[in-house]
Amino acid sequence: MGRRMIPTELKLVKGTLKPERRNWHEAKPRKGKPTAPAHLTGPARTEWNRLVDELHAIGLLTRIDRAALAAYCQAYGRWVEAELAVARMAERDMLTKGLMIKTTNGNAIQNPLVGIANKAMQDMVRYAVEFGMTPSSRAGIEAGVPGDDEKASDRAKRYF
Repeated sequence: MGRRMIPTELKLVKGTLKPERRNWHEAKPRKGKPTAPAHLTGPARTEWNRLVDELHAIGLLTRIDRAALAAYCQAYGRWVEAELAVARMAERDMLTKGLMIKTTNGNAIQNPLVGIANKAMQDMVRYAVEFGMTPSSRAGIEAGVPGDDEKASDRAKRYF
């Protein structure tokens, strides 16, 4: 499949946009904040409320991004719930702190909640990268100053 495509706006702020490789017909979603899906509850809903205004304000979120942000928030919520459940088990388990459990046969295995937490954390970080919510994903992005009327598309017109 090859490498993922990088949006033109992102190439522009990174300074890596090459005129001969520009997609002049790239889709441009309408501006606006997405509404929270009804199925988000608890920590997932809290994370949605924490992020939606901030991501929209810096231009990294539109209404079309609703499902991707919801997936991030759901993974975040699942991670929090699994970690809290392991912590509750750890209070009763002084030896393995809830990281191991015994099967019906008496064998010690990794607590399934640990696997759920790890998978949710991996999913969460993968989605976070898509929204520039990790230090490395922000490293090459030059953010605009709030109130700056010159948009990336206006800067591009000067060059092309």
